[in-house]
Amino acid sequence: MEQLNRFDRILAILIQLQSKKTVKAQELANRFEVSLRTIYRDIKSLTAAGIPIIGEAGLGYELVDGYKIPPMMFSKAEITSFVAAEKLVFKFIDQEMKNHFSSALYKLKAIIRSSDKDWMETIDKHVVMKSIGHNQQNKALPNTLTLLFQCIAQRNVLQISYQAAYQSETTVREIEPIGVFHESNHWYIYAFCLVRNDYRQFRTDRICDIKILDQVQFKQHPQLEEYLAERELDAIMTRVVIHVDQPFAHYLHWERKYFGFKEESIKDDRIEMIFDVKNPDMGFARWFLMFGDRADIISPQSLKDTVKSLLQVQIKRLI
Repeated sequence: MEQLNRFDRILAILIQLQSKKTVKAQELANRFEVSLRTIYRDIKSLTAAGIPIIGEAGLGYELVDGYKIPPMMFSKAEITSFVAAEKLVFKFIDQEMKNHFSSALYKLKAIIRSSDKDWMETIDKHVVMKSIGHNQQNKALPNTLTLLFQCIAQRNVLQISYQAAYQSETTVREIEPIGVFHESNHWYIYAFCLVRNDYRQFRTDRICDIKILDQVQFKQHPQLEEYLAERELDAIMTRVVIHVDQPFAHYLHWERKYFGFKEESIKDDRIEMIFDVKNPDMGFARWFLMFGDRADIISPQSLKDTVKSLLQVQIKRLI
């Protein structure tokens, strides 16, 4: 069994080497949950088998340019994942990227065995991804994400017309995009704004026009992951504690992560949920009202006061 696992791992390493220009040993070790020494030994086994791998420990490995391995056969589980990926991806990307994804998927299906194509088509007919309820992209710009990814890869400056939430008119910005991230059901660009001379984030559905400029970025920017990590550290959090009726608590499992959920425990016959919230008197208070008849706010008092105020306004509207 150990030899079989090693064979599968070495084969997977070979596939990963073909899928990327350079692969670091630490990346492989993390993926397969083995030591760096094990990865070095596996790379030696591949080179001993005649696979032309260049590189060295610490720098990364890559296949000699032009070397290709024959197409691999996909397992039924992998084929099933393609169906799920297609359904999900189509709800979160712009129209142009959907077209490119469809083209790539047709090429993928072309190398799948006939029996597996039947399997894939059967599953596809029985999986439906319903609308997410709002547009994540501006319908007038069917290629926003596509242009963003192109701009990031080429390190160009991007010109956008942007409709900020606090302004009635659009403003034209020239930005150096650093990365794109998806959060709270929206796509955001993290970029250096040449107009403000500072880092900003922009919501893609508020972009009214977009154009890649010939100008190349001149600054060296921090990685997107660094920005997101620093933003979390700088955020002022408020600890929120609520008690929820046990039979109802599991209905909150999906949404609670968007509101800073940290942990839960059983308190008497109820579920105590603890959250760290950036601004509990805004979104969290309104979310709580959705199930307020099944829960109690333990702390903070300010959240209780906000919910009371919202209820009083609602009562007046109902009279």
